[in-house]
Amino acid sequence: MMTMNLEALLAYLHIAAILSLVVFISSQAALCRVEWLNAAVVRRLVVLDKIYLSAAALILASGLARTFWGIKGWVWYIGQPLWWAKLGLMLLLLLLSIKPSLALRRWLVQLEAQGSLPAEREIKAVRAHIMRTAHLLLLIPVAGVMLARGLGTL
Repeated sequence: MMTMNLEALLAYLHIAAILSLVVFISSQAALCRVEWLNAAVVRRLVVLDKIYLSAAALILASGLARTFWGIKGWVWYIGQPLWWAKLGLMLLLLLLSIKPSLALRRWLVQLEAQGSLPAEREIKAVRAHIMRTAHLLLLIPVAGVMLARGLGTL
């Protein structure tokens, strides 16, 4: 009984973190527009980015917890190419998130020091990067659903 409760709790944490990540990357993509960017939006984007990165960390932590303490056990998971694909895609997503995160923080520093906003081309480049990351995110659940249903497993 304890294992089922733990499995349910870990699954909930994992899904809640995924949904949070989707909400906050979507919010970033929506706000990071040339025509909408102002001082308040720059500050909001930095806050959204911190929450987004926290959700990503929770996804990794809850996913690894499910791997090691879940019903199937870590031995089963580490032998599955789809599990490695999910982990690799998540790590790639985090790597892709570094550039926009650094840019947003740089914008905030520039805003506070000089009172100026970033150039139009930089805003567009950061938004494009966020959008690419958001689209990559769509691949991870495909691997997760297949893994959960035993498709493509060893």
